[in-house]
Amino acid sequence: MALLELYTEYNRVWIPDAEHVWKSAEITRDFHSGDNVLQLLLEDGTEYHHPIDPSDPPKLPPLRNPDILVGENDLTALSYLHEPAVLHNLKVRFVESKIIYTYCGIILVAVNPYKQLPIYGDAIIHAYSGQNMGDMDPHIFAVAEEAYKQMARNHKNQSIIVSGESGAGKTVSARYAMRYFAVVSKSGSKTRVEDKVLASNPITEAIGNAKTTRNDNSSRFGKYTEISFDKRYRIIGANMRTYLLEKSRVVFQADNERNYHIFYQMCSCADLPEFKNLRLLSAENFRYTCMGGDITIEGVDDKKDMEETQRTFSLLGLKEDFQADVFKVLAAILHLGNVEIRNSGDDKSSVPLSDPHLAVFCELLGVSVEGLVRWLCHRRIVLVAETVVKPVPKERAVNARDALAKQIYAHLFDCVINRINTALKVPGKQHAFIGVLDIYGFETFDINSFEQFCINYANEKLQQQFNLHVFKLEQEEYMKEDIPWTLIDFYDNQPVIDLIEAKMGILDLLDEECLFPQGTDQSWLQKLYNYLETNALFEKPRLSNEAFVIQHFADKVEYQCRGFLEKNRDALYEELVDIMRDSKFPFLANFFQEEDNTVNSKGVKVRPARPGVKPANKQLRTSVGDKFRSSLSLLMETLNATTPHYVRCIKPNDEKLPFEYDSRRVVQQLRACGVLETIRISAQSYPSRWTYIEFYSRYSILMSPQEADLNDKKQTCKNVLSRLIQDSNQYKFGRTKIFFRAGQVAYLEKLRLDRLRGACITIQKHVRGWSRRRKYLRMREAAIILQQYIRGKRTIRKTVSAATLKQGWAAIVIQRHWRGYRMRQIYQLVRLASITIQAFTRGWMARKRYKKMMEEHKVLVLQKYARAWLARRRFQTMRRLVLNVQLSYRVQQLRKKIEEQNKENCGLVERLTSLANTHSQTVDRLQSLETQMEKVINQKASVESREKKVKEDASLTIAQLQRGIDAVNLEKQNMEKKFEASTKEVKESFDQIKRSLLEEKENEARLRKIAENNIEIQRQDHEKEVETLKEEIKRLKEERVSLRRQIEEGGLVNSDLQEQVIQLTKHVKAIPELRRDLNNLQNQRNNIDRQMKEQSEQGRAKLNEITRQLLGGVVEEEVLLGLTPDDSEKIYEVEDLLAGFEGLQKATRILENYQKEQKESYETQVEGLKLKADHLQNENSKLQNLFQEKSNVNENIRQEVSRLSSENTVIPELKLQVSELQRQKQELEIHVDEKNKELAEKTEEINNILQRKIKEESSQRRHFQEKAEELEEVKRELQARVEDLEEENDHLKRQQLMESEAKIKLRHETSRLTAENMDFEEQLDQKDRLIRKLQNQIKSLETSQKGRGVTPSPAIPKDYLGMLEYKREDEPRLIQNIILDLKPKGVVVNMIPGLPAYILFMCVRHADYLNDEAKLKSLMNAIIGGVKKVIMSYHKDFELLSFWLSNMYQLLNCLKQYSGEEEFMKQNTPRQKKNCLQNFDLSEHRQILSDLAIHIYHQFITIMEKSLTPAIVPGILEHESLQGISSMKPTGFRKRSNSIYEDSEAYTVSSVIQQLSFFHSTMTQHGMEQVLIKQAVKQLFFLVGATTLNNIMLRKDMCSCRKGMQIRCNISYLEEWLKEKELQNSNAIDTLKPLTQAAWLLQVNKSTDDDAKEIAEKCTELNPVQIVKILNSYTPIDDFEKRVSSSFVRKVQSLLQHREGSTQLMLDADYRFQVTFPFCSSSQALELLQVPNSLHLGFLTRI
Repeated sequence: MALLELYTEYNRVWIPDAEHVWKSAEITRDFHSGDNVLQLLLEDGTEYHHPIDPSDPPKLPPLRNPDILVGENDLTALSYLHEPAVLHNLKVRFVESKIIYTYCGIILVAVNPYKQLPIYGDAIIHAYSGQNMGDMDPHIFAVAEEAYKQMARNHKNQSIIVSGESGAGKTVSARYAMRYFAVVSKSGSKTRVEDKVLASNPITEAIGNAKTTRNDNSSRFGKYTEISFDKRYRIIGANMRTYLLEKSRVVFQADNERNYHIFYQMCSCADLPEFKNLRLLSAENFRYTCMGGDITIEGVDDKKDMEETQRTFSLLGLKEDFQADVFKVLAAILHLGNVEIRNSGDDKSSVPLSDPHLAVFCELLGVSVEGLVRWLCHRRIVLVAETVVKPVPKERAVNARDALAKQIYAHLFDCVINRINTALKVPGKQHAFIGVLDIYGFETFDINSFEQFCINYANEKLQQQFNLHVFKLEQEEYMKEDIPWTLIDFYDNQPVIDLIEAKMGILDLLDEECLFPQGTDQSWLQKLYNYLETNALFEKPRLSNEAFVIQHFADKVEYQCRGFLEKNRDALYEELVDIMRDSKFPFLANFFQEEDNTVNSKGVKVRPARPGVKPANKQLRTSVGDKFRSSLSLLMETLNATTPHYVRCIKPNDEKLPFEYDSRRVVQQLRACGVLETIRISAQSYPSRWTYIEFYSRYSILMSPQEADLNDKKQTCKNVLSRLIQDSNQYKFGRTKIFFRAGQVAYLEKLRLDRLRGACITIQKHVRGWSRRRKYLRMREAAIILQQYIRGKRTIRKTVSAATLKQGWAAIVIQRHWRGYRMRQIYQLVRLASITIQAFTRGWMARKRYKKMMEEHKVLVLQKYARAWLARRRFQTMRRLVLNVQLSYRVQQLRKKIEEQNKENCGLVERLTSLANTHSQTVDRLQSLETQMEKVINQKASVESREKKVKEDASLTIAQLQRGIDAVNLEKQNMEKKFEASTKEVKESFDQIKRSLLEEKENEARLRKIAENNIEIQRQDHEKEVETLKEEIKRLKEERVSLRRQIEEGGLVNSDLQEQVIQLTKHVKAIPELRRDLNNLQNQRNNIDRQMKEQSEQGRAKLNEITRQLLGGVVEEEVLLGLTPDDSEKIYEVEDLLAGFEGLQKATRILENYQKEQKESYETQVEGLKLKADHLQNENSKLQNLFQEKSNVNENIRQEVSRLSSENTVIPELKLQVSELQRQKQELEIHVDEKNKELAEKTEEINNILQRKIKEESSQRRHFQEKAEELEEVKRELQARVEDLEEENDHLKRQQLMESEAKIKLRHETSRLTAENMDFEEQLDQKDRLIRKLQNQIKSLETSQKGRGVTPSPAIPKDYLGMLEYKREDEPRLIQNIILDLKPKGVVVNMIPGLPAYILFMCVRHADYLNDEAKLKSLMNAIIGGVKKVIMSYHKDFELLSFWLSNMYQLLNCLKQYSGEEEFMKQNTPRQKKNCLQNFDLSEHRQILSDLAIHIYHQFITIMEKSLTPAIVPGILEHESLQGISSMKPTGFRKRSNSIYEDSEAYTVSSVIQQLSFFHSTMTQHGMEQVLIKQAVKQLFFLVGATTLNNIMLRKDMCSCRKGMQIRCNISYLEEWLKEKELQNSNAIDTLKPLTQAAWLLQVNKSTDDDAKEIAEKCTELNPVQIVKILNSYTPIDDFEKRVSSSFVRKVQSLLQHREGSTQLMLDADYRFQVTFPFCSSSQALELLQVPNSLHLGFLTRI
């Protein structure tokens, strides 16, 4: 179709506009050839007649693209490719959708948003990593990924060229590209090279960036950074090249601009210690930093930036010494700018030597003050015959100072860059590199000088390289698609380049003019006029003689010639260079030394004829223009040797306002950066390109049914196009794509829209007709019904009368009777037929049932006889076997029981002897206590008489001492507290107390009375104790009799009891040793006497202390000293001390209180004795119970023995042994009686002796208190004895426990031996039966000559213990076979899930059963090590990871289930409880296994994620499961720029479900617990949801209503899969809620306030950033849909502003839910497990 035919009514065009460059208008009337005017309707409603040039063809305004194509990711996807379409598409994306990146063929257009956007995080980097360039939204990361991928795939170096105006965002874009490479290509080394590469940016920005009127962080130099990669494409280093540093900024800044950032950073840190010696001031006080007026930048903290700069210096390995040198040079430059140069008149100038800044400058740089001052103000001129020193005026001196500052800074800049390159130097061989070029874009200002000339020259070279590359790519694309190639006319800027760099060009003439000492800018300009006047690209301004104009590819630029020569020379006086070279500061001197070496290397150093005079060698110095041209040529060589990728940064407005779009500024930059040239080249050929699949899916609605039925879609597309577009030149068919000329896609969209509109009209027509017909039919039916009722009423009124009513009633009666008669006839007939049928049927069924019963009866008779015969045969066989087993088992049991009874009898005899000993000792103590009680009674009477006398004498002194008593009572408590602390003072005052002991007899009487009371109480308590002990003795005797009976009965069982009885007799003979015990008691008594003496001395000291305290204030010191006897050694008894204490007349009351307290203490002691006696009684009862249990055991043994003796007549010798035991029993009883009599006699003798001793002691008055102390000692002895009894009781308990443990072990051993014996007997029986059967077979073979197989009779099942025995040396074989060599594919089919775990645990149980700790630890460590080795070796094998994850989980559950802990044993069977571990706690190993299982789980999830990830986006997001709802749109150049043409695997949602099913079936096959499967599925579903949602956020083409429907449909398939696998309760579907809500958000209406509220309420799983991103990215597929307005987005934002949560755009797809291993009890019986032969574990033995 011709382009002219598209100018029809309702189509829209673009017309020029002064304010907006272009504005839209709608055609109101079709345009026909020959019309002079195009009638239009503007957007504001006004009509406009656009004049048309009547040339052929007419120049019509450019057509506007359909709204469906507006906002595309790639500008080349637009149907109409021209300037207004590009400008409008960028505006829609930038202003409405808030998208800053757009593709334009191979160019990435980046519009500076002047706002921080959340699209540069690590999650975004990982999302773009590995993706094709056209699959995701345009991004700087996509360009970086394409460069990285092509480097790895094509093994060719790459370049990313970032260009644009100042303030367009070049530096930021280059920084993000480098950051992308650093993240995706980790070096893996400890040096972290990628961090160093990124760290170079802050340094270069500090010393090379400055604030300008257009940009707060403008790069004032060009930079090309080569990032080096090794063979594994990991960063190993980098190298940086710089171009054309703006040195003039060091000494001059325009208004509202700043110097380089580093100066302000240093001034902000002037107060820091490390900068004190630099003597820095505020930036306002330095001339070089305050020239622009504004020294701060809003939102920038120079102090923090300085910290960042120092940190990156250190990170790059640039030490503090180097940093200090750099800062010293920078500070010197600032001070140099403040050096004051005065005008001395007559073209002379001077610098005062007292200038402080001059002194600081010279001190910092180590130069001579006099030499610097001289050569700043003078110049040396070398003539032929002499050298003249000439003063210079102030202006030239200032220029010399500024030139020196610029030169120093330029050298410092180069030095820092060189050091950075050294730090980033490649340590190994570079395999490939990616270069990032951050260079200035085309510039044109009001005043353009030498810098703008060089910048535009560089852009001309880059534009030429860009044009050639675009042309080359277009040619390659056509050749790959087999499209005929035709030459395209594109702009070639080689003439402009020749104008600048060719011989006798601008640069050549400039260098020539610089060689003349007297050359000026004006003379050079005149040469340009003369030589270049004929060049069409060079012009002379009409109104200026100091400028020239060059026609660049972007625009005409007028350059002012002033300053060109000076800037090109970059001259510095040789004398100043010499001063700097002679500096004592080596860092500075090296700068100029390097310059000298460089000059010498490039040419011959010319020396003058006269020695000592240095000629000026300016002629040999390379000019700035020449250097720049050389470096630019080198750059172009590098770029031509690489594959370039272009990023064009656009500045949307000059006010730096966020998301404000100035069309005039943007279109100016688009023209300058080559974007429109790319569009023009593409538009000349076939700009729109569709794959056949995309075309078929999009325009299938335009196909006829016959065309759509064809299987060959490619041929179908050709047929449709040939029918729709008659002109075959408007499109071309390639191998994989269809190429369209400009406007053809718009025409197809118009046809598609017309077809859809027509279809909608047809559908509406039929629906409305159907609705109307339905309404009409309902109304007609209602009308008919109404008519029926009305007509019926009228008829009834006319026909109803009396006669008609009677006739009607009579007819009804007749009908009723007739109908009843007919029904009765029919009923009787049917009843008769039914009865007949039932009779025959019932007879047939009865006969059939009888026949079946007879058959069953006969069968039962046969079965009865057959089963009886089989049962008899089986019973006879079993009876023989059982009798044999019983006999052997009972014999073994009898032997074991006899051995156990022997051991128990030994223990009982030992206990009996110990109890007899304790009983005799207790009787002796009781008798001694009785004698002491009698003595105490006699003492009581004497004490009472004395007490009466004491009371009579004391009554006289009571009145006098009453006052003193009150005071003494108050001090009583304090004295008691100080009693122990004052022991030494009591000893010193004891002599005074001795003199006061005058009434000794009265005190003795009082003490006797008190003692009698205490003794009486003790006697009563002792009597009670004696009675209880006697009762206990009786009980013990009874128990001893019962024990003897039990011993006699046990003797009937065991023939070995005779030896035990002999041992008993030996133990009984040990009774006479009690005498030695009595002697020991006497020795103990003597020891007690000595202790009493020591205690009496201590008491005496205490009494002295108390006496001194009581009488110190009443009696003089001499009297107190006289109370203490000199001979203190004689007084050592308690009664003497007490008598002396009572002798004090002033302390009588205190002594009585003391006696009362002593009485109370005796009472408490007696109560303690009672408690101890009760405790003894309880212990005796426990012993009695213990003996009763032993008797029960012996009784059981006796019964068992009697039963065995009755059943088995095999042991007749037992009777003889029983009789012998009875005889020995009688002898033992007689012997025990004799010993008891002897013991009683001995105890009586001991009692008599003690009584005599007590009477002797009672006759002695001074030994009274000794007896009281003796009672106390006896009490202590009883307490000790009670403790001994308690210890004996504990010992008995421990002994009982040991015996029980021994019994348990013996039982285990017995059971094991019994089982082994039974196994052996069974094997023997089987061998016998086998021999018999073989003999029968031999006989049958001999008789019948036919082999008949004889089936062996079933073996008796063994009772296994669920353990596997192995030898220690077989442990490596076990691990090798069961872990290392095990392959899940070959074993799992033939065994139960988790069998390796069960086998390993059964081996663990056996090690625990043997109580072999070393073996157990070795096995556990070997298991853990073996599994780790397998996982490390096969870390990518999904099935093996699944297999061992399941087995580790099962082994962990086994260790818990059989650990013996109650929480894990609730569901165990009795047999499982019996199989629990007995000896070791494996909780630590459980923890290690749990950690290992977690590691396996994470590796397992990683493998599944890697397998599933490639299918997620194509299957869930891109796959269209709902047929007929196409969401495809035209794609641009980027879809075909990835150079991948091979047919890749097509994933669908079925692929995802199939992969999930494979994972699920594998886990189920390996017996993985359902809890663990649910966790894995939940993790996979989270990955699906997160990956899909992240791609939606980064793919604008996926944000449409139809795509939302497709996504929701695909999610429903996943839900159905969960229901099919019964995983609904795994919470997996909850992880898809963000994706579900995103799909809902794409489908819901987005226009009204209610819609905004509904979105805010329902999208709870999406954060505000994600919701706004989806709304901004929403893209209509058809004209029937509408874009989301900016006002609606703002409404939603206002509703979501208070919502808390994450502000990240992307979900963390790498997030892992915490894995848990809940305990799951297993019902598997270990004793029933069989080890398959395929495992080669024959060395394991089942126990």
